[in-house]
Amino acid sequence: MSDGAQSVDRAAELLSLIVRAETPPTYTELTQSTGLARSTTSRLLQALERGDMIEKDGNGGYRGGPLFAEYASRFDRVESIVSAAGPALDRIAEETGETVNLGVPSGNTVVQVAQVDSAYILGTTNWEAVDVPPHLSALGKVMYAFGALSIPTGTLESRTPASTSKRADLERQLVAIRQAGFAITRGELEEGLDAVAAPVMGDGVVHAAIGVSGPEFRLGDTHEQVGKLLVEEANRLAKVLAKWPTRRAS
Repeated sequence: MSDGAQSVDRAAELLSLIVRAETPPTYTELTQSTGLARSTTSRLLQALERGDMIEKDGNGGYRGGPLFAEYASRFDRVESIVSAAGPALDRIAEETGETVNLGVPSGNTVVQVAQVDSAYILGTTNWEAVDVPPHLSALGKVMYAFGALSIPTGTLESRTPASTSKRADLERQLVAIRQAGFAITRGELEEGLDAVAAPVMGDGVVHAAIGVSGPEFRLGDTHEQVGKLLVEEANRLAKVLAKWPTRRAS
């Protein structure tokens, strides 16, 4: 095993002991538990502290650091958004009859966190289990347009002849999306599949996006109508989230 890999394993062991301990263990206790040299324990603890993975309390014990609190807060935020969005998703599903999704930005992609299935057999897909390139989805285009995701560079993946495969083309689309307030995709991910999405914003930040997807032959003539409905519901949801004290920005 290389020295680098060995150091990672030792740091992981220390972190595991700290996070799982019932009371914050001290430097001496950690050295004794791991059998590591005192100098090695000290060096690794300092590295973990610099990474915000651990912190020292007033009694000299070590506990999980700010990074863990930040990670947990993101899940709290998502759970809050999903809970608040339920009525909006149901209303949209009832109005359109199509599949309705709620997505949140995460890293460089969109994570679908809630779904109401289509009333039709054709068009019902569990999008929460599907890996969708953001530039080929209405939810993703909304995230790009309003700054929740960084615009990708270079040649983009294509799935159909209608797929957006160049950054310049995507950027032109994003201008139109910002003007309209919602995004539309026509057969970009899969031929015959259309989608519309609108952002849920607060304080200039996109917290989520609501989207509707379905077959072109059902959804194709209603893009504008669905877009306006989504904008209305997204704005309504944003006002609800603004009142929630646990709401946090992405």
